[in-house]
Amino acid sequence: MVDVKQVINKEQTDSGSISDQIELQQNYLNNDDIQNYIYLDKPWWKYSHFRWLHFYIFLITLTSTNNGYDSSMLNGFQALETWNKHMGYPEGSILGALSNGTTFGVICSFPFASFVSDKFGRKNCIICGSSITIIGAILQGASYNYAFFLISRIILGFGFGISVVSAPNLIAELSYPSYRATCTSCYNALWYFGAIIAAWVTYGTRNIVGAYSWKVPSYLQGFLPLVQVVFFFMVPESPRYLISKGKIEKARHVLHVYHTGADEDERAYRFVEFEIKEIEAALELEKIYSSSRYVDFVSIPSFRKRLFLTFFTAFIMQLSGNGLVSYYLNKVLDSIGITGTKQQLQLNGCLMIYNLVIAIFSASIIYKFKRRTVFLVCITGMLITYIIWTALSAINQKRNFEQKSLANGVLAMIFLYYLAYDFGANGLPYLYVTEILPYSHRAKGMNLFQVFQNIILLYNGFVNPVAMQAIEWKYYIVYCCILAFELVMVYLFYVETFGCTLEEVARVFGDDGTVTLKKFSTPDEKLASEHAENATNVSSTHLVGV
Repeated sequence: MVDVKQVINKEQTDSGSISDQIELQQNYLNNDDIQNYIYLDKPWWKYSHFRWLHFYIFLITLTSTNNGYDSSMLNGFQALETWNKHMGYPEGSILGALSNGTTFGVICSFPFASFVSDKFGRKNCIICGSSITIIGAILQGASYNYAFFLISRIILGFGFGISVVSAPNLIAELSYPSYRATCTSCYNALWYFGAIIAAWVTYGTRNIVGAYSWKVPSYLQGFLPLVQVVFFFMVPESPRYLISKGKIEKARHVLHVYHTGADEDERAYRFVEFEIKEIEAALELEKIYSSSRYVDFVSIPSFRKRLFLTFFTAFIMQLSGNGLVSYYLNKVLDSIGITGTKQQLQLNGCLMIYNLVIAIFSASIIYKFKRRTVFLVCITGMLITYIIWTALSAINQKRNFEQKSLANGVLAMIFLYYLAYDFGANGLPYLYVTEILPYSHRAKGMNLFQVFQNIILLYNGFVNPVAMQAIEWKYYIVYCCILAFELVMVYLFYVETFGCTLEEVARVFGDDGTVTLKKFSTPDEKLASEHAENATNVSSTHLVGV
């Protein structure tokens, strides 16, 4: 019997250059038998290897729960008298500093996170970051005053910053191609999973006498990172990282086991070999364009537009009014006359459950819709609800909060607002930014995307509590104006990436007007084409915009 692996390896050896090898693998992929093999005839949950793969991806997505837990926990703490007493009743910028403690830590981690990820691997980087987060949670629970609590939050943020750089990359590099968009979009949806746990933990501990009403939730912030550290030995390392370190057989094993279920079919081996060559092509690109610089985002016209879209997508994600509710829900509820601790904590918990359901559902269907259209619908929905929210809050305050119907109307607008936000501003930004950035500058662009987000979070942390304390409901008018501005900017400047190959996206930015363009009618066709395109367009000039 012929050993298929030996035949393929011999063909690759005889084929010469990496470009020839890539072309050979593209021929394997374009073969009708291979195409039929790639497209699954059953739902993913009916394949045992996909069930295990997606369980591992779930463990990776737990990284994003830390920020959600932190946000919801701090919301709950502000409604607790014992916490306010220990922290010296923080208000305004003092409260803003506490809210931004984890953001400070994330910013401090940026110089180290990418180095640790590339040097020691995605998996080890996440384990390292989660371990630091556990230490920060222990210190946070042990804190007894404002300064101690703030320092522990900075340590928490530093650990999260180390792990968050690797987590989305590991998801993208492990996922089966057909599920990559959904898995990547689900990463940020798990923010709400952490928020749900924190919301109901703070609700359950609210009646504990003394400081343990807030210390218990603080300690438990380290629980999900601990789950990661304990079970992460099961998670396979990124095939891309393994190949970059010359561990090709280990990478081949990972892909064969989790992308084909260790299938002995000849097509399975050919598909795995194609994926390996695709990764090697990407690494070759990295060498060819290792001189890519951050200054390219300023000096090259097409990259200036990419920089603008990267920044503005972060702007939409973090400065559309969501930060006002995420960290200061109790102040929002105070402004409409809902001041009871129990009621505020219950509303916080229910809102997070609602958000998780909407975010996961949106991530599961987002690949079917045009990106630009989703942004426009999302922002329009947020704007309409914010306008109504503002009007009801004004009337409610004018009537001394005596009409419960007005307060209920504001609550309804908060839930409808998040329906719009979760549809287009939760998971889609990560997908859109990766699509507009070429491979040569994608890591740098994503790093800038994270920096932009955290700069905006600093604004949210310091300005929102001061403004809410000073002008209450009138501050909502600012976000109505911001949302209207976002709507105009998206309509005028955002490019559509749905149904387009990487070549077509490049041409939209003016990188190369000579390439042959392809237009696809279904997302599946696009996925198959891009899978081959990533491997074959090694030398295309449009990838670097020059």
